[in-house]
Amino acid sequence: MELSGLVVGTYLVILLALAFYGFHRSSLVFLYYRNRDRRPRPIGTFSDLPAVTVQLPLFNEMYVVERLLEAVAEIRYPHDRFQIQVLDDSTDETQDICRRKIADLRARYADLDIEYVHRVDRSGFKAGALENGLRSAKGEFILIFDADFLPQPDVLDQSIHHFLDPRVAVVQCRWDHLNRDFSALTEVQALMLDGHFIMEHAGRNRSDRFFNFNGTAGIWRRSAIADAGGWQHDTLTEDMDLSYRAQLRGWRFVYLPEIAAPAELPVEMSAFKSQQFRWAKGSVQVAMKLLPAIMRSNATWAQKSEAFFHLTNNLAYPLLLVLSILLLPNLALRPHHGWREVLTIDLPLFFGTTLSIASFYLASQREIALLRPPGTPARSQWSVIRRLPLVMSIGIGLCVNQTRAVLEALFGRETEFVRTPKHGIRGRLEIWSSKKYRSAKSITPFIELAMAAYFAVAMGVATQHGHYLSMPFLALFLCGFGYVGWVSLWQGGVGVAARRFFAHMLPFGAAARRASVPVVPPPAFPVLGSSARGAVANGAGRTSESGLRVKPASGAPTALS
Repeated sequence: MELSGLVVGTYLVILLALAFYGFHRSSLVFLYYRNRDRRPRPIGTFSDLPAVTVQLPLFNEMYVVERLLEAVAEIRYPHDRFQIQVLDDSTDETQDICRRKIADLRARYADLDIEYVHRVDRSGFKAGALENGLRSAKGEFILIFDADFLPQPDVLDQSIHHFLDPRVAVVQCRWDHLNRDFSALTEVQALMLDGHFIMEHAGRNRSDRFFNFNGTAGIWRRSAIADAGGWQHDTLTEDMDLSYRAQLRGWRFVYLPEIAAPAELPVEMSAFKSQQFRWAKGSVQVAMKLLPAIMRSNATWAQKSEAFFHLTNNLAYPLLLVLSILLLPNLALRPHHGWREVLTIDLPLFFGTTLSIASFYLASQREIALLRPPGTPARSQWSVIRRLPLVMSIGIGLCVNQTRAVLEALFGRETEFVRTPKHGIRGRLEIWSSKKYRSAKSITPFIELAMAAYFAVAMGVATQHGHYLSMPFLALFLCGFGYVGWVSLWQGGVGVAARRFFAHMLPFGAAARRASVPVVPPPAFPVLGSSARGAVANGAGRTSESGLRVKPASGAPTALS
């Protein structure tokens, strides 16, 4: 076979495989609308409410922990059946902030059962903290929230009664977004997550397919955790791992999109990439661990096939990277690229991969608008449409980062659980760049910018050979790699160095440096709908720590100083 035939053939096969995953995304939209009216409803209500433990796994969360604790303390539930566990693995000021805030809450709510558990050995990372917390948890049901969430007071009122069905293991809530309008990046993340939490989760759940607990904003039946083998930390997505093990044991999961749990989106590109890296690597690890068992199980064919697509979806990223590299040779080796080939091959596959994505996100935004409380201003469809090219571009630009994650999983390279930095950002005018937590530096942005340059050359070759219909496709790749790479560098060390240089060079640089102030942990600010919470933050540091219970982990000494 000639080289040109091999290159063109490989290119078309990969494009077909990507279109296959794209059409599957469209099938989730079909599943959602086909089962739209199959909304889960509880079979009754508890006459005597069960005991609930709220677990809050933390690791260095100084900017958000106060508002989290304030919000959790406001959850409406009888305090004699309500326990809060602060599972803190922190190594910084978060420990002291937690202790002060907990002491303040105990002074204000005398009957509030709140326990502080600090581990000096962070084995198992988040999964290890959750498993360790179960040793002293009092609840029959375990409600979990990550540090960047703000649970609403009625979260248990709306969800706990679903557990009256003894087969239900999990009730998962929908993530909402505190800082959606902060930047173009946060708007794109919100669109991506909305698609996942509406079309994917609801489509799977209401059609009796398997879906996963998302690690936060959900409630577990404690006996289901034990029955499925407990929290395990041999993957980076312990939540997905436990979810599939529980469903293979016959447990039912319930998804309630009408219950929104607001959370903070990463405002830094590198933090976003780190989060996506962890999710991609973890899902492939779970696929390698559990797909053989899923395929041998008594699950239905629909459940098995959907589990395959769900767990292997990130394999599309290496294919996308190979496709990116082959685009330029494909253009160069097809100088006589006629209209017939374009109409019969390229355009159908291009639209199969792009229009499926566009319809997926447009449908999810339309459905979310129906869930908004009365009086809430609706987002216009135009605001969604104008962000779709950026959504697709960023999806393409992530493929270097995500391919590395997939390859590490496939080759068994072990890495630690890297948390996503949270800065307590909610408004457009808030500044995060001077705050303490930052993502690790990486060579990936330079590779992404090199890929952007590669596509600039590809666009020149396409113009030279008259492949004008390929230009929008190439522009998506150019913008995607360029945007992801450049923003990563500008927000990272290169940008910091450049800003320092100009600060010294410009006349107002010295004045700006003199006006700078040290970064301090912000006070807790009120949760939406609460009027009395903000006033207590300033006095939290003066409250005595007496009476605070501290539990060590696995016999390890507890750091109290």
